[in-house]
Amino acid sequence: MNGYTENLADFGYMEQDKAKDIFEAWKLNGLPRDFDNDGVKLAFNMNSGNVFLTNAEYQVSMCGDNEELYSFYTSPYEGYEGSFDDLLDEYKNMNKEDQEWFRDIAKNINRLDEIKKVA
Repeated sequence: MNGYTENLADFGYMEQDKAKDIFEAWKLNGLPRDFDNDGVKLAFNMNSGNVFLTNAEYQVSMCGDNEELYSFYTSPYEGYEGSFDDLLDEYKNMNKEDQEWFRDIAKNINRLDEIKKVA
């Protein structure tokens, strides 16, 4: 069984509440700056319990405790996962290629100065 679904019939009550939070956050604050709005879909990972938005570029956006959507990243080489802040904490542990990838993200969302502080 695949743990990924976009079928809303597979969403339980908790997942429906998470979906509602995502839509409210989107309505109030919009999508993250670096999340493309082409082909946006609601999805549910039945293995992790995460409900999130994804798009035609396979980007992921999740809803944080502050009721704002954030981009959820996966580094291309070593597979570090998390929000920008999560990955910022892991920056020194990343290999050179993942650090370069992460610097590109930081540059695109105007947070490059934060990497310079931890580097």
